[in-house]
Amino acid sequence: MAENGLVQRDKVLTLESMNPWIKKVEYAVRGPIVKRAVELEKELQKGVKKPFTEVIRANIGDAHAMGQKPITFLRQVSALCMYPELLDDPNFPEDAKQKARRLLDACGGHSVGAYSASPGIELIRQDVASFIEHRDGGIPSNPDNIFLSTGASDAIVTILKLLVSGEGRSRTGVLIPIPQYPLYSAALAELNAVQINYYLDEENCWALNVGELRRALHEARKRCHPRALCIINPGNPTGQVQSRKCIEDVIHFAWEEQLFLLADEVYQDNIYAEGSQFHSFKKVLFEMGPKYSGAVELASFHSISKCFMGECGFRGGYMEVINMDPAVQEQLTKLVSVRLCPPVTGQILLDAVVNRPQPGDPSYERFNQEKQAVLSALAEKARLTEETFRQAPGFHCNPVQGAMYAFPRIHLPPRAVKAAQAQGQAPDMFFCRQLLEETGICIVPGSGFGQKEGTYHFRMTILPPLEKLQILLQKMCQFHVKFIQEYS
Repeated sequence: MAENGLVQRDKVLTLESMNPWIKKVEYAVRGPIVKRAVELEKELQKGVKKPFTEVIRANIGDAHAMGQKPITFLRQVSALCMYPELLDDPNFPEDAKQKARRLLDACGGHSVGAYSASPGIELIRQDVASFIEHRDGGIPSNPDNIFLSTGASDAIVTILKLLVSGEGRSRTGVLIPIPQYPLYSAALAELNAVQINYYLDEENCWALNVGELRRALHEARKRCHPRALCIINPGNPTGQVQSRKCIEDVIHFAWEEQLFLLADEVYQDNIYAEGSQFHSFKKVLFEMGPKYSGAVELASFHSISKCFMGECGFRGGYMEVINMDPAVQEQLTKLVSVRLCPPVTGQILLDAVVNRPQPGDPSYERFNQEKQAVLSALAEKARLTEETFRQAPGFHCNPVQGAMYAFPRIHLPPRAVKAAQAQGQAPDMFFCRQLLEETGICIVPGSGFGQKEGTYHFRMTILPPLEKLQILLQKMCQFHVKFIQEYS
């Protein structure tokens, strides 16, 4: 066949010839619900009449997109580094200028436009190590064990790449919590590793039970080689904060079963519930003594995208590795070198986070007020969300102890389940799609995160401004009543 004089040829890259593992990758947070939300936004812009006037994106933890204002000091340091001529501007505080000069001196050619060392700018890695040391009550942190990254996600995937090997029953297995953040299932699918599910206890505020870890591990050993255990604390999507006793039990389990620990701690400042407290895995590990601190291999992750910062677009983060084989750590350095370096702008903002204003600095009072205002507002919204769903019929919602999300269980009538199945959809996807079409509220079905068979959930952020969140919650409760009536 020829068209316009050109011979038609088969494509080199087709669905049949492409990497088969990529086709198994799913990422619900930006899945079909979000695609439809974008379409609805465009339809509204064209004047198409809908039962709502705006789409409310409650599907993703993007704080600034939901109206959170940037922390002034973080942006001042970033602006000064991006445009050094501002260093002569009297409107910028002197401590921000000092930090910017110090950071620019550490950049090649005194410019954030230059590549950095592949693990990140050495000065910033030193500042991260000092931050960790202070956070953990003086437990030493070695800058050589710090790797800066393009958000925490990139660092997590990098560690998984090092861990994954083998075929058949020797394939690497990784234990991940269910419900989980779909980065983990997506990365494991892409790497052709085995996903080992362990279930959090919904009836006990999404607690982690070591007995459940042991069950999942022993069953998995019949089909793969489990090598790593992932913990998300505070939890995403479940919002729980693990107790110190739980962390000690997990560390002992990892030591006993010789598992590499991955501690996803990106929400460590987002603690709301009375009696809840963040304990870093590294701190607990070292306080358990040399039997554990000298043996358990640990990679912990943090990011500027969450907490009080919410600077998702800068793509900054870090990981700290503990007890990694020195030869493997050399391979890790090689692996991150392939990507040259993380974005230097993200590194700069990360430094402003870890090397923040101290009492007596010109920027301290404003910085502290803005930080506390963000965290206080999130705590209020966490309480409002949990109380609203707890009082509404057809919902069961655990306290939102931390992070930025609620993960309520919803009752769906049998007729709704059958209607969903007839359309080839998961029942909670069916619910979320109808909610979007009728109210403009975009949330993510629980099936995208994993859940126990026969239960249905959704994840929503608590990030919208309080007034908008109140409206969102009211609309959701009203919709659910109508939905149950329609399908009963």
